[in-house]
Amino acid sequence: MILPAIALILAIGVGVVQLGALQVRLTDGAADAARMLGRGDPAGAASARVAQAQAGASMSVSHPGALVCVTARASAGSDLLGALFDFSGTGCALDDTQTPSP
Repeated sequence: MILPAIALILAIGVGVVQLGALQVRLTDGAADAARMLGRGDPAGAASARVAQAQAGASMSVSHPGALVCVTARASAGSDLLGALFDFSGTGCALDDTQTPSP
């Protein structure tokens, strides 16, 4: 009777760790993409970096002030349970492509 309970707890623990890893991958990919856009790399290359971090992730870009910010979004999976969880990660970098004001 106790063995199935232990197996269930371990499965839940592994699932939580995987969801945490997804969050870290999205945030890392967004930060890398923001740095790429900030130094003037093509948007396609930044989008490819986000897709490399997590398959199926989408990317949105904003420019608050002298920064370029990238938000990467993805669902946890394609199954029913994975569709319940949407994750996002945001990274910002200085936008070196903007000309400084005098």
